[in-house]
Amino acid sequence: MSEQKYDSVLVGYAEEPRYGDDGKIMGWSLRLKDHELKEIAETYATSRNEQGQGGNVYFTMFMSKNGKPCCRVFDPNSEAAKEKRAQKQEAQPQTADEGLPF
Repeated sequence: MSEQKYDSVLVGYAEEPRYGDDGKIMGWSLRLKDHELKEIAETYATSRNEQGQGGNVYFTMFMSKNGKPCCRVFDPNSEAAKEKRAQKQEAQPQTADEGLPF
């Protein structure tokens, strides 16, 4: 059995979600200290391209298996994320003109 590779890192438990009258989740909050936010931005921000696009940090709010609200952050430097990028690049068709300066 192979070891499961994850592309996200658990940030921690979030605050309990707020529910509407119909029982559906209305909102969730996550509290981070300023130094935690800085560390997350420095560690987990996506790279920027030549046009300045990127620099995003992706959070996912979810309920754990035992029913606790949690938050995770996408790690673009994880092995799973690198493998997914490599597979995506392999799936893209290569053109004959690619890499030529004209």
